[in-house]
Amino acid sequence: MISKASFTRLLSLLSLSALLLSPGATALRAGAPPEKDPAAKDGSKESNSSPKAPSAEERIGTLEETIRVLEARLKELEARGTKVETEPAAAKPAPAAEVKPEAAAAATEPPKTDAPPPVGNRQSFFDKVEFSGFADTYYGYNFNRPASRKNGLRNFDFNHNQFSLNLLEFAMEKKAEPVGFRFDLNFGDTAKWVHLAEPGGTDVYQYVQQAYFSYKAPVGKGLTIDFGKFVTQHGAEVIESKDNWNYSRSILFAWAIPYYHFGTRLTYPLHEKLTVAGYVVNGWNDVVDNNSGKTLGFQAVVKPVSRLTIVQNYMVGKEQPNNVLDRRHLIDTTVTLAVTPSFSLMANYDYGMDRLLGERVRWQGIAGYARFQVTPVFAIAPRFEWYDDPHGFTTGLGQTLKEATLTTEFKLRGSILARAEYRRDWSDLPFFEKRTGLLSKNQTTATLALIYVLGQEP
Repeated sequence: MISKASFTRLLSLLSLSALLLSPGATALRAGAPPEKDPAAKDGSKESNSSPKAPSAEERIGTLEETIRVLEARLKELEARGTKVETEPAAAKPAPAAEVKPEAAAAATEPPKTDAPPPVGNRQSFFDKVEFSGFADTYYGYNFNRPASRKNGLRNFDFNHNQFSLNLLEFAMEKKAEPVGFRFDLNFGDTAKWVHLAEPGGTDVYQYVQQAYFSYKAPVGKGLTIDFGKFVTQHGAEVIESKDNWNYSRSILFAWAIPYYHFGTRLTYPLHEKLTVAGYVVNGWNDVVDNNSGKTLGFQAVVKPVSRLTIVQNYMVGKEQPNNVLDRRHLIDTTVTLAVTPSFSLMANYDYGMDRLLGERVRWQGIAGYARFQVTPVFAIAPRFEWYDDPHGFTTGLGQTLKEATLTTEFKLRGSILARAEYRRDWSDLPFFEKRTGLLSKNQTTATLALIYVLGQEP
């Protein structure tokens, strides 16, 4: 595009050229009169008959008028050019620039501010809290059809011929890094039964299965210290049905060991194959102590090989109400062997002794388990046990008991466990209630259970 200065200079040159090349221009510039046309000398008649030639003044005026028109046109063109240059070029889009992933990520990030982080770093704290829960329901039928509609020797699946809520649990936990906690909230028949002997009453404590704080002290490989209420370390089974191989609990779990403790627990990994723990608690099943004595516990978890786990527990303390003389001892051993990835075996042995009215009392038993994971969604778990309570200290009658259980498990959509169980109990004495109110040496039950596990949806 020609600039305004260049175009003006061009016009000036054109004007000057026109003046220099036009007739009489030289004479006008020298001040002489213009030379007449030779044709006019030959005869005025011919010149009068032809058009009169413009004078020099007329030609100069014409040129000046032309220059003014051209200058106006130039201004108009320059105004249009300035407008075009200032507007964005929309007709022809520019080629898109390559956007790197880092730049794209930076573009999507919210603008940074100078606002301070949340007080106490609350967001980071709760990000590390794990939530879990489940609902455990069942229908049970006792072929003895007891008049009380209760199954003998059962602690959680009590009810005959009715649909029941076994346990509803919500839990939250933060691992000790270095500070943590655990809190389990429970509802249902199981929560009531577990706290039936609580000296502090069941109004509040039955709803809190666990509530403790943890601290991982920087000692060696890390010494974990827990303080509060926690479930017992004894036994091969736990309170939550979903974490056991069978639905009903063994006689050993129900009558040979405690359910929970209140106090402090110290855990330390001595070696990758050996972890030890020590306990100082109020006693068996008591948030509020029933005497002034304290109970001591010791645990060793040994894994000589990856497929074999041995858990050895020992506990001693004064457990009887307002009695600081007699001590209760409990030895508990559990061995678990993963024979193959789909077949496992487990055994549990308990031996306990105490004194009652100055006399030595004892109880002991052994249970054997197996679990066959037939398919990823179907498993079979048989169990057989023997239990001896010669003084009736735990079951209320001096007797020897046996039981056999067969449990099948189906996983439905990943979040629901369906279990069907058949169980038969025997005693060497009449102990189990029948429909007529009489007692029998055995009872047979069938149970269907559905357990919904929170957070395991497909």
